[in-house]
Amino acid sequence: MKKIVIIGGGFGGMNLAKNLAGTKGTDVILVDKNNYNYFPPLIYQVASSFIEPSSISYPFRKMFQGKDNVRFYQGSFISIDTKTNEVHTSEGKLSYDYLVFAQGTQPNYFGLSAISEKALPLKNINDALKIRNTILNNMEQACKASDATERKKLMTFVIAGGGPTGVELSGMLSEMNRNIRKKDYPELANDPMHIYLVDAAQTLLGTMSKKSQQETLASLTKLGVKIKLCVAVKDFKDDTVYLSNGEQIVAKTLIWVSGVIANEVKGLPQSAVLKNRRITVNEFNRVTGTDNVFAIGDICFQNTDKAFPNGHPQVAQVAIQQGTLLAKNFKNIVNGKSPKPFRYNDKGSMAIISKYKAVAELPIGFFKGFIAWWLWLVVHILPIAGFKNKIKLVFSWLWNFISNDPTLRLIINPQKHQVLKNMPEVKSIDLEN
Repeated sequence: MKKIVIIGGGFGGMNLAKNLAGTKGTDVILVDKNNYNYFPPLIYQVASSFIEPSSISYPFRKMFQGKDNVRFYQGSFISIDTKTNEVHTSEGKLSYDYLVFAQGTQPNYFGLSAISEKALPLKNINDALKIRNTILNNMEQACKASDATERKKLMTFVIAGGGPTGVELSGMLSEMNRNIRKKDYPELANDPMHIYLVDAAQTLLGTMSKKSQQETLASLTKLGVKIKLCVAVKDFKDDTVYLSNGEQIVAKTLIWVSGVIANEVKGLPQSAVLKNRRITVNEFNRVTGTDNVFAIGDICFQNTDKAFPNGHPQVAQVAIQQGTLLAKNFKNIVNGKSPKPFRYNDKGSMAIISKYKAVAELPIGFFKGFIAWWLWLVVHILPIAGFKNKIKLVFSWLWNFISNDPTLRLIINPQKHQVLKNMPEVKSIDLEN
């Protein structure tokens, strides 16, 4: 039996584990700090109260029911010892024959400490719920604020980062401003949201074509989003966002989606880790300087693919395809066969802008507007884990897009149980008498 430990249950790790399920000669352990897989491309819809978290999440233990060779282990990765073939986690040590890193990335604040402390990232379900609570709490406070300046500050949202997440979130907030604000918050009928989208690049959606960039810029501007390009966010303090051109935006909320950095992996050879923490791998996704350690997805850097000499883009499809191929290669290794090198099949890029508006660059051509929006829905339904989740999400989208009035605007703040002190002693009661 070959023991394969997978660190991270995102697109890469989950697909690797699923494709190894039922494989004779393998004992697979999937390690993740969460007990569920979630679909990152749709967390902005959770943040904007459009869908519920359970629609894009699925428990690992449910996923691997009946798969005798796959087990789930909840814990956080700490370090690796390549000499003893052991992984150190927050819950103990795990030995391995083969180890796979697939734990992805985290927000990159570029050394801006004030922003890392006060801005709201959007990388996981917890982040999305915190943003949802913040938006709704701000609007509730604005309803009670008598001062116009304070109301405007509460109703101003700055989004740093003009990639797909920033574009999609700003579009959803503009839809909320247009369709929900006056109905739910009559006190704010004359106090609209002020949505700023800031990026240091010259265009939005920098990895997509000029057609997509121009369409996105025009659509968001029409929706009322204030777009600021060629300028970076430099600081956030005293309810003020400071930009690199000297401009200041008074706002209570800064949402940070302006870049990522790979999660740190301690214990690997120094030659295998780049400055951005990405792990260098060969054509089989084997980590440089190791024999039995692999890395897939956003955390790895592979320049052996002739079509991508500068490395693959950090997108879901790369992780999915690498996880699927690595599972086949492990099967080959177990059966004494040679592994196959990874070649990325680029299936295109797309981004949703607002209701009925999107851009899609696919191998069959460029699409925009309603057709691109419909294609976006179809493409994003397919990878969702669980058939029930797919159906639930379809009906949720259908109702929300027709009604313009989703019912998920819930402020849920979990409270830690507090033990009351100085309580009088309660004597036992004899219920029979």
